[in-house]
Amino acid sequence: MTGATARESRANVILCADDYALSAGVSEAIRELAEQERLSATSAIVTLDRWPEDARRLRAVRDRISLGLHINLTLGTPLGSIPSLAPDGRLPGLGSLLARALSRRIDRDEIAAEVTRQLVRFENELGFAPDHVDGHQHVHALPGIRDGVLAALAARFPGRQPLVRNPADRASSVLARRSAMGKALLIALLASGFEGAARTRGFPVNTSFTGVSSFDRRKSYTHELAAALSVTSRCHLIMCHPGHVDAELSSIDPIVARREDEYDAIARYAALPSLLWRPARAKDGPPVDWQRN
Repeated sequence: MTGATARESRANVILCADDYALSAGVSEAIRELAEQERLSATSAIVTLDRWPEDARRLRAVRDRISLGLHINLTLGTPLGSIPSLAPDGRLPGLGSLLARALSRRIDRDEIAAEVTRQLVRFENELGFAPDHVDGHQHVHALPGIRDGVLAALAARFPGRQPLVRNPADRASSVLARRSAMGKALLIALLASGFEGAARTRGFPVNTSFTGVSSFDRRKSYTHELAAALSVTSRCHLIMCHPGHVDAELSSIDPIVARREDEYDAIARYAALPSLLWRPARAKDGPPVDWQRN
């Protein structure tokens, strides 16, 4: 990322909090960290009922972080009809979706249509196109599904392209960090070829990726964060999941108390604000131009 302006951090690390609008506690925690300049970005789930309310509040920190779409194909209900994937109107769990993706039983046009609906809802409520795009549980990079995702993005953004997350990292880097290695290697395997497919379509992607975690509270998240921050890359993206625990979160997501651990570590990591990239724009400014950053 080059060409930084006066307000923009020259650091190359993008710390992205996933799952904005998953629950009131998650959204509140992310906004608090953004206001403290302890995040670079957040990715929002727009299919849940709370998105319109949380979107209005998210606009207040748009001058401090990149705001992106967190494509959801595994939680709750889709925004429209997906007959082959959600015949009963409920999205499948990750295991079921993964089985369909690996057996090539994915309708590309249905995926593209649902991704487009989510993009439209993001823009309608927030007032701007997303700065970046990724997927809840990395579904956007799965074989078969990625074709529909990239087709929708290419049709929606013929000019300025959002950054698209590549959730894969090199095996040597994964092994060197010694954190959730099996999980990280599996994600990299499933996402194999995604970076090339995105770049072929003209989309910028991150050059390295960390943040995969076992969510084991016996292991210090501060140590995981420090290891992730030690990576040197032109555009290094770290995924995180901070949040405040509430009944809403507990009812829909298995990752609960660990979110508080991540919030506390991010809030207390003294050097963090100086290490992170952040956009330089007014709250009503244009989407991030990743070719210049």
